[in-house]
Amino acid sequence: MSQADFDSLVPPGGLDRRRFTRGALGVGIAAAAGPVVAQTAIKTPTAGLTVGEVTIDSGGFKLPAYRAMPAGARNAPVVLVVSEIFGVHEHIADVANRFARAGYCAIAPELFARAGDPTSYGEIAKLIAEIIMKTPDAQVMADLDACLAWAQTQGSDVSRAAVTGFCWGGRITWLYAAHQPRLKAGVAWYGRLVGAPNPVWPSHPIDQVGRLQAPVLGLYGGKDDGIPLSTVEQMKTALQQQGSAAAKRSEFVVYPDAPHAFHADYRPTYRKEAADDGWTRCLAWFKAHGAA
Repeated sequence: MSQADFDSLVPPGGLDRRRFTRGALGVGIAAAAGPVVAQTAIKTPTAGLTVGEVTIDSGGFKLPAYRAMPAGARNAPVVLVVSEIFGVHEHIADVANRFARAGYCAIAPELFARAGDPTSYGEIAKLIAEIIMKTPDAQVMADLDACLAWAQTQGSDVSRAAVTGFCWGGRITWLYAAHQPRLKAGVAWYGRLVGAPNPVWPSHPIDQVGRLQAPVLGLYGGKDDGIPLSTVEQMKTALQQQGSAAAKRSEFVVYPDAPHAFHADYRPTYRKEAADDGWTRCLAWFKAHGAA
């Protein structure tokens, strides 16, 4: 991993060394992500929703995932929610609950499950070495495919499928939109766009613009120390000059005063105005492109 790759995954302010125990997906806040700002953390009511952990078969592996959807819903559109490097903790589960309130079957898979529990780490370098760099892109693509297949068996409408993700998950959003032809749309929140290839990450979003099969809305912060705006401009140019038809329909919104992780309402980086605007744009993007 290059220094730039490393920097894009490090939370502002470094890593809090506290640890905590999580009994199930979606329980607790990842202390590793930095100080928790409890007074701003959003808690979405789950009354009227079906929520909780499910197990999805992915090539014989029992993949844990958090699922939220309207109770009794049939033919609900599907959104895959891809976490930060800290895995499926309470904030990610709450994001899934918000999508369920909007009518979606939201699935947040624990894509690091084979390597270990990211919430148990107190050092970012060790987390990246032992968890993130042991989770290959190809494996992630297959796991997300398995989530779509599982959603179909549960009566959800995968012909109206979307993907969204944060930080590490934002990068995965771009890659999955190039991988999965059934997707209608993607929304990437501050995901890294460029980088040097390695055996785990053989390509990056900018390398996949010609294969993009669903338009992606990129939501980025103008004060993101890990993702320079110059790389956003590189990606814009590549989308228009080298991209597929879907790539040319992709767009960016940059919030000038927002740092990295501006949507993470449990962290000091949270910026309510940008987060709220991004959420509104996310839902509208999905609707405009047939994923609602």
